[in-house]
Amino acid sequence: MTTTTPLALRQSLQHRIDNKTKPPGSLGQLEDIALRLGLIQGTTHPTVNNPYIVVFAGDHGIAATGLVNPYPQAVTAQMVLNFIQGGAAINVFCRQHDLGLLVVDAGVNAAFDPAAVGDRLLSKKIAYGTRNYLEGPAMTASEVQAAIGAGREVVAGLAVGGCNAVGFGEMGIGNTSSAALIMSVVMDIPVTGCVGRGTGVNDDQLEKKKATLQEVHNLHRGAIAAEPTASTILQCVGGFEIAMLTGAFLEAADRKMVILVDGFIATAALLLARLSNPRILDHCIFSHTSGESGHAKMLEFLGARPLLSLGMRLGEGTGAALAFPFVRAAANFLEEMASFESAGVSKNGEA
Repeated sequence: MTTTTPLALRQSLQHRIDNKTKPPGSLGQLEDIALRLGLIQGTTHPTVNNPYIVVFAGDHGIAATGLVNPYPQAVTAQMVLNFIQGGAAINVFCRQHDLGLLVVDAGVNAAFDPAAVGDRLLSKKIAYGTRNYLEGPAMTASEVQAAIGAGREVVAGLAVGGCNAVGFGEMGIGNTSSAALIMSVVMDIPVTGCVGRGTGVNDDQLEKKKATLQEVHNLHRGAIAAEPTASTILQCVGGFEIAMLTGAFLEAADRKMVILVDGFIATAALLLARLSNPRILDHCIFSHTSGESGHAKMLEFLGARPLLSLGMRLGEGTGAALAFPFVRAAANFLEEMASFESAGVSKNGEA
């Protein structure tokens, strides 16, 4: 059954939810998710089909300076190989929850041997990492558009294959710095209040990171203020993986897919996608509150209610992967749970 207007659909969905054999609201957020699923898919019988996690990987020019990250830039490429060999946390969780996993080279500063990676790595490489945004723009305007377009292409391919629910992850040494800069601009708060420890910086390194990113912010704020669009922000301080995430969010919303939002970097990309499509949040389920400083502020800014709070800050789409079973549970109770009428159970004390 598919209804024709959003209001009629909402009313029909709520009626189905409320008439299951349970007290009203007793399944808590699962009821909210079920309603959201139906509204996204435009039906009172939503499904979760061929769900995927997509991990976009890219390097950042700033990372080569060592000013914002304790780990060397080479770790990005090393972790990509770990992903395609099945040894990372995201691999474990995708296997556990029967999720497809697609790893995308958005702009890693390494040349992967095609014979070694085979079809386990999708190459959409724009360049071998972005430029150092401490010295100038991270990307050219054409690179931004190419990356956004590539993110859209990846999601379009999944949709053609029958996927209607997707979560996005990322890998890129230094990308919490880019996310913090994006957060500062979009939410109009001081950059120092957006900067966290990322991949485990100590106190001294954190202060250096804050000072460096304040310098970056000062360098680019004029250009961004003149044209505060997602494309300009990405060109100045973004990463290829974040630009592809932005395009992926937009395409998933256009195709009426259910989107599971991961942590700090993924939510930074969502902030940018929202500048282009203010209704994109209607398609999103927020998986968790990251342990990375600033993510809770992002969620509050977006009015989001995350499902989990586990203190995680790994990235890779791990939070989204862990949240997928709850989305499936919401679809399943709506479809499989008996109604008061079908089960012959009295409602509201009525025989």
